[in-house]
Amino acid sequence: MSASKEISAHIPYLRRFARALVGDREGGDAYVLATLETVVAEPTRITDSDDLRIAVYRLFLDVWAASPINAHTDRSGALAESGRRNLDAISLKPRIAFLLQALEGFDLDQIGQTLNVSEVEAGALIKEANGEIADQIATDVLIIEDEPLIAHDLKSIVEELGHRVVGMPRTHAEALAAIQESNPGLILADIQLADGSSGLDAVNEILVSLSIPVIFVTAYPERFLTGEPPEPAFLIAKPFNVESLKAVISQALFFERRAGRREQNAPRVGM
Repeated sequence: MSASKEISAHIPYLRRFARALVGDREGGDAYVLATLETVVAEPTRITDSDDLRIAVYRLFLDVWAASPINAHTDRSGALAESGRRNLDAISLKPRIAFLLQALEGFDLDQIGQTLNVSEVEAGALIKEANGEIADQIATDVLIIEDEPLIAHDLKSIVEELGHRVVGMPRTHAEALAAIQESNPGLILADIQLADGSSGLDAVNEILVSLSIPVIFVTAYPERFLTGEPPEPAFLIAKPFNVESLKAVISQALFFERRAGRREQNAPRVGM
């Protein structure tokens, strides 16, 4: 495959990233065009790299930083209003790292290479972005989990991010009862519950009347893939990495239209 064809394969994704970063389609596409012009003028900027995708994004960020083409932000652009507002509130470098991870699927090593920082520094940027997101999108969380130790671990993680746990049901029936008593902005759920019932079925029933993001934290990911997973839903396999789970929680809430700060007088747990 020629270099031009290889680059063209990345352009739709680069345009998506550009629109999210800049705030509108016109401005984002202007930066992408300027990046392509730079490739033509200085092809070694990308051809000398071992990873073309990283080189293209790195060059785009160099062009974006050096050439303020369009400072206008169109609120109807690349992200929904809530997502655009959430993004604007994140500091610049953590914002870029977050978008590389959340939108483009870059791992920490790829983020580090793109931003010319170490993998450890990339992790710190993601952690900072997650913290800033949590500060502005604190919400109530329902944890559907039958193992008490895991449920309390999840509760600690959720509260560390600044959210509030409003229930920890262990069965399908308890989950349906809990949802009648609360209005969570996020659900964390196992798939196999205490009495042999299905967390997947419970969540699907809950989502008939509510529209909220769901993260399945399960030792049985194949049941998620072969069942009827709801949308939007995320999957974390047990045993889970704490930082990865925190990142997914932030991503799920960031892109959720209903996410928003709780009332200031609402009680807080673990604060």
